[in-house]
Amino acid sequence: MTTDHKYRLVIDNITKRYDNQAVVEDLTFAVEPGRITGFLGPNGSGKSTTMKVLLDLAAADSGTANIGGCRYRDLSDPAGTVGVVLEPNAFHPGRSGRNHLRILAQATNQPLGRVDETLAAVGLRPEAAHRRVGTYSLGMKQRLSLAGALLTDPPVLVLDEPANGLDPQGIRELRELLRVRASRGHTVLVSSHLLTEVEHLVDDVVVIDGGRLVTAGTIAELTASSARVRTPSPQVLSQHLTTAGARIETAGPDTLLVTGLDLDQIGDTALAAGIALHELSAQAGSLEDVFFALTTPTDNAQKGFPS
Repeated sequence: MTTDHKYRLVIDNITKRYDNQAVVEDLTFAVEPGRITGFLGPNGSGKSTTMKVLLDLAAADSGTANIGGCRYRDLSDPAGTVGVVLEPNAFHPGRSGRNHLRILAQATNQPLGRVDETLAAVGLRPEAAHRRVGTYSLGMKQRLSLAGALLTDPPVLVLDEPANGLDPQGIRELRELLRVRASRGHTVLVSSHLLTEVEHLVDDVVVIDGGRLVTAGTIAELTASSARVRTPSPQVLSQHLTTAGARIETAGPDTLLVTGLDLDQIGDTALAAGIALHELSAQAGSLEDVFFALTTPTDNAQKGFPS
């Protein structure tokens, strides 16, 4: 696989306000070619707004969003560079799926043969493609949206909830399709609420909440970065670890689950405080566990994650 870094996506200190309220605030992260990046956050966290700023559909109040070092509007061939699934139901309900793609093909100077190729790639059968879009199920509309995004064979995909409405077979096909794109060195940014599916799909994860970055890293780093600690002095150790920047959850009368510090830091903190440890081990978790730990406030800790 070869990657072309001119298709690296960079969100740099973006702030976007509506009615004097920040929807996205000082947000910075990068999306690398040759990898699938999951863009996660609760409803209203600013994901769709960030994507709109990247695609020049909304103007940032400050900061920049670039594709290979330039804004979307400055790309020499925007439609041929970036495939987008963003707005649901962006179709004329009286037009057939195939005719919708034919119009897109003409607008982007694509051969009409690409229409049938792309319909086949997303699993829309000929009989469905000739039906009016107004008769489509949500899953069929999602397939048609994805076909439109793939029509120009772009090296960048920006997809907002592309699996919404798909059945298990459709989700599996979407996963395989995006994996092939990434293996070709393409850049793929996907937002989704299907955390279990995201865990099987993505290489990297960016989590935002309240318009701010919570954490970013590989899926392996995020799901294997907590520690199980057993000690006869859990309350005292918890205080010391919290002071050192950790997030603590109680898992038993003598057991803590710790995020925010690695094993060496936890052991050094306990040693400095003169606290005995009976167990200190890495604790793998699911992406869902990590997501809710990071985006659900608790009384005894602030949101955070190790860098």
